[in-house]
Amino acid sequence: MATRKPKAEPAVKKPAAKKTVKKPAVVEKTAKELATEAGEPWVSVIQVELDPDNIGNGAFELDWNDKFITKLVRAGYQSKPGEDEGIIVDRWFQEVCRNVVAENYEQWEANQPVDARPRVIDKRDVGNGRTEAS
Repeated sequence: MATRKPKAEPAVKKPAAKKTVKKPAVVEKTAKELATEAGEPWVSVIQVELDPDNIGNGAFELDWNDKFITKLVRAGYQSKPGEDEGIIVDRWFQEVCRNVVAENYEQWEANQPVDARPRVIDKRDVGNGRTEAS
């Protein structure tokens, strides 16, 4: 019976796999987190939703930090007992929107030709059933 020689081990061994060290992922802070850490007020529009059937209707989703609420309260925006801070932000946002509309209207009105502007008519009763208009 013939015996077989065991196979010789290869002279060059395959190097062991390198161990990779995972570096911790760098987590960037949000603008809100940075402002909060710095003690600064922060507010942002997160989302705008528009009514597809009436593009003039919609809603804004806002986010803010506590310092922003403090600033609003110091500026005179108050809430009633039991109301959350969202009510204060809503009152502020409504005022911002009103100011934008008023400013745009004033600009529109100033750009109208003089003869197209609404005319104010002063009336004065001069007696005896007669009125003077100017």
